[in-house]
Amino acid sequence: MKTNAIPPKAEKQLEELTIHGHTRIDNYFWMRLTDEQKTAEQKDEQTQKVEAYLHAENDYFDEVTKDSKEFQEALFQEMKGRIKEDDESVPYFKNQYFYITRFEKGKQYPVFSRKKGNLEAKEEVLFNVNDEAEGHEYFQLGGLNVSSNNKLAAFAIDTVSRRQYIIQIKNLETGEIYPDKIENTTGGSVWANDNQTLYYTKKDPITLRSQKIFKHILGTDSSEDVEVYHEEDDTFGTYVYKTKSNKYIVIGSYSTVSNEFRVLSADEPSGEFRIIQPRERDLEYSLSHFEDHFYIQTNKDGAKNFKLMKTPVDNTAKENWVDVVPHREGTLLEDVSIFKEYLVLEERTNGLSKIRIKRWDGEEDYYLPIDEETYSVDVYANPEFDTDVFRYSYNSFTTPTSVIDFNMKDRSKDIKKEQEVLGGKFDKQNYISKRVWATARDGKKVAISLVHHKDTILSKDTPLLQYAYGSYGYTISDGFSTTRLSLLDRGFVYALAHIRGSQYLGREWYEDGKMLHKKNTFYDFIDCSQYLIDNNYTSSDHLYAMGGSAGGLLMGAILNMAPELYNGIVAAVPFVDVVSTMLDESIPLTTGEFDEWGNPKDKEYYDYILSYSPYDQVESKEYPNILVTTGYFDSQVQYWEPAKWVAKLREVKTDTNILLLNTNMDAGHGGASGRFNALKETARDYAFFLALEDKLEK
Repeated sequence: MKTNAIPPKAEKQLEELTIHGHTRIDNYFWMRLTDEQKTAEQKDEQTQKVEAYLHAENDYFDEVTKDSKEFQEALFQEMKGRIKEDDESVPYFKNQYFYITRFEKGKQYPVFSRKKGNLEAKEEVLFNVNDEAEGHEYFQLGGLNVSSNNKLAAFAIDTVSRRQYIIQIKNLETGEIYPDKIENTTGGSVWANDNQTLYYTKKDPITLRSQKIFKHILGTDSSEDVEVYHEEDDTFGTYVYKTKSNKYIVIGSYSTVSNEFRVLSADEPSGEFRIIQPRERDLEYSLSHFEDHFYIQTNKDGAKNFKLMKTPVDNTAKENWVDVVPHREGTLLEDVSIFKEYLVLEERTNGLSKIRIKRWDGEEDYYLPIDEETYSVDVYANPEFDTDVFRYSYNSFTTPTSVIDFNMKDRSKDIKKEQEVLGGKFDKQNYISKRVWATARDGKKVAISLVHHKDTILSKDTPLLQYAYGSYGYTISDGFSTTRLSLLDRGFVYALAHIRGSQYLGREWYEDGKMLHKKNTFYDFIDCSQYLIDNNYTSSDHLYAMGGSAGGLLMGAILNMAPELYNGIVAAVPFVDVVSTMLDESIPLTTGEFDEWGNPKDKEYYDYILSYSPYDQVESKEYPNILVTTGYFDSQVQYWEPAKWVAKLREVKTDTNILLLNTNMDAGHGGASGRFNALKETARDYAFFLALEDKLEK
């Protein structure tokens, strides 16, 4: 990479931010724009200045990395070459039709289709997204939802990447798209059983909080839609779905620590929703329906790792809930799937996912056998209710994904599809994976899943990429990646650190990595890094780290706390200006996350968040090589957080290492749309690491 290019220098404008008698200086506060400013045809002076800075950073990125552009393209083609371009999903059956998602060679977007009755029937193309996406820099079609008479499909489109979807309705018999247009929604919707009534969720136009449920009648103007629920508590969001039994429309309200549900017969859309159990702080529950009962996954009665209960459909207050699967101290209940004769439970014990199958009559209760130590297993949606077969996916660090139908009665497996890795070079026997345990500074054991090529010699000279997320209780499983092979085949070790803030070791593992315990997340990652160095897997000269969104916050924190451990870091869409964002309730997601990070309007939380907030903790010292990526239209982590962070780092850091900001001016939080455009961003990130290792290939 070119190191003599001159980086842009952002203008400084003094902004004093005072609360609790404490003043922070933010010289780059001016970089913040509103949505109206970004999308206006005539750009005002501030917008021009911000966009000029972002373009200058992009130009600098291009200049510094121009020597690797050819390699990036080769890496992209290599990754693309492993993918079966003319691919299709395993068909699933629902309400008389087999539904299929397929890709055509050379095309970026999927084709959604169906076949009636059997797979030999004529294909009906529901949507060819390649046609829909023409003329758009960004395009996302989601929320596909077919009415129970199979004649209509609601669908949603986002062309900005801000996750504000427009819902429309298509007649699947005639191909006509009706004039009904419903704007500013989450994209999801659900049909009542009359095939005329559609329920959907509206967002607050400023905060983007999912706050209202509306009812739309087919053929009417959306301005006439009836509001059926308003979630007035701004720490909650709301959504709507239909039970697998197709008997109930359900409105859910959720916060980090509490839930509430309302139900209405799907046959009576003119009726009134009734509440299941009023919300209580620290009472979490979810809702499924089976015959005469609602089934409730909940932490009631101190069930920290959750248990399964049930209650009669006409008597739903918590006093009537009874245990079906009791709480277990060492096992987290992650999800349940209900079938006519079976109950399927997704559990996690000692970090490993397990699938448990129980007959309702109690005659059988067993676990799906799994042999590997590091793996990922997930139950599919399984829309059919009256069946002995459930579908799941399985993969590991070394095993490509298989989609498997499992017969719960005779315990036989039918592998419906195995992921093809094209290019002729992949052999799972060439890779080694294992799990090791690092000891954190407070004595807790933290698992690290590792994978590398069998020919890679582990030593202080071995390049190693360490990845983690560590927030919201989200657990990253040890899954297969075709793109990761481009690192493994070049001698990298990949390490996934299962740090606190996830639920890898149960709910307590999450609770011990949030709020006033958030620093455990950062300490765990650093202590895992030190373990890998101390045990000769790598050294600080060859250790790299990567994380995105809240994982980008993790990257920012470890850069301030232990910059000497890493040679390079990629922080993707990083949440780094934590104090300012959590103090501003007009920013999307803020109010709903007070129970994740704390509310800095409370001085105790202000002081604690301030002590780790990456933007606020930037110091005059040496930092490693850094690549920061963001999207201009990101609705989850606004672009100005990484932009300000980079500007401040440029101002005060004392090293001569590389610092880059790359902004996708057309995308949001998830990056580029299209199956191949996203690979270009991965190739960019990998090329950064490989260039630092001087492993670029011409």
